[in-house]
Amino acid sequence: MKLISRFALLGLLAVPMIFGQKKEILEMQRDILQMQDQVRSLQRSQDEKMAAIQVLLQQTLDAANKANTATAVLEASLRDKLKDQEKNLVVPVAGLGSKVDQLSSDFSGVRESVADLTSRLGKLQNQVSDLSQAIRTLSAPPPPPPGAAPTASGPPAGVTSEGLYNAAMRDRTSGNADLAIAQFKDYLQYFGNSDLAPNVQYYIGEIEYLRGDYTAALAAFDKLLEAYPDNIKTSDALLLKGRALVKSGFKAEARTEFDALIKKFPSHENAAKARMELRALTSVAPARKKR
Repeated sequence: MKLISRFALLGLLAVPMIFGQKKEILEMQRDILQMQDQVRSLQRSQDEKMAAIQVLLQQTLDAANKANTATAVLEASLRDKLKDQEKNLVVPVAGLGSKVDQLSSDFSGVRESVADLTSRLGKLQNQVSDLSQAIRTLSAPPPPPPGAAPTASGPPAGVTSEGLYNAAMRDRTSGNADLAIAQFKDYLQYFGNSDLAPNVQYYIGEIEYLRGDYTAALAAFDKLLEAYPDNIKTSDALLLKGRALVKSGFKAEARTEFDALIKKFPSHENAAKARMELRALTSVAPARKKR
C-alpha cells in the first residue's frame, strides 16, 4: 500500500516536469521553423541575385561579341579602302615624280638665266657708273688757270662754291683723300660762311680719322665744334671725336665727349652709339694735353 502511494506521488511530481519539457520542445521547434524560413529566404534571395548576375554576364558577352564583329567589319572595310586608295595613288604619284624632275630641270635653267642676267646687270651697272662719272666730270667747272690768284672779292675766277664742293666730294668718294682735303680747305677759305661749311669741316676730320691721323682729325673736329657749335654735323663730330680720343688712348676725355653727345642729343641715333662706346670703356687713361 505504501509502495502504491509512493508511485502515485512520483507520478504527480513528474507531471509538471513533463509539461515543462514539452513546452521547451515546442519553443525549440518554433525556433527551428523560423530558422528554416530565414534560410529559405536567404537561399531565394541568393538565387535571384545569381540569376541577375548571369543575365548581366550574358548581356556583356553579347555586347563583346557584337563589338568584335563590328571591329572586324570596320577593319575589313578600312583594308579595302586602303587598297583602293593605294591603287588610285600609284599612278598620280608616279606622274608627280615626273613633274618634280621636270620642274627641277626647269629651275636649273631659270637659275642659269638669272646668273646670266645678274652678270649683264653688273656690266650695265659698271657702264652706268662710268657714264655718271663722265657726266660729273663734264659738269664740273674747269679748274682755275695756272697762276690764277684770288680776286679781291674771294675765290679765283671761275671757282664757285657748288663746283668746288662737288669736286671735293667726288674726290672723297673716289678715295683721293689728299686732293679732297685740299679742296675742302679751299672751300672753307673762300666760302667759310656758307651753309655747307660745317659739313666741309666735318669731312676733313672724317677723312683724317679714316686714314688713322687721329691728331689731325681731333684738330678738325675741335675747329668744327668751336666755329660751328650747332649744326647738322655736331652729333657726328662729337661721336668721331670721342672715338679718335679712344684710339689715341685718351679714354677720360673720350668719356666726356660721349657724355656731352648723350646730354645734347639724347634721342639721336648717335647717342645710342655713344652709350655703346661708354660701356666699352673699362678703364680711364691719362687726360689729353691741350694743344
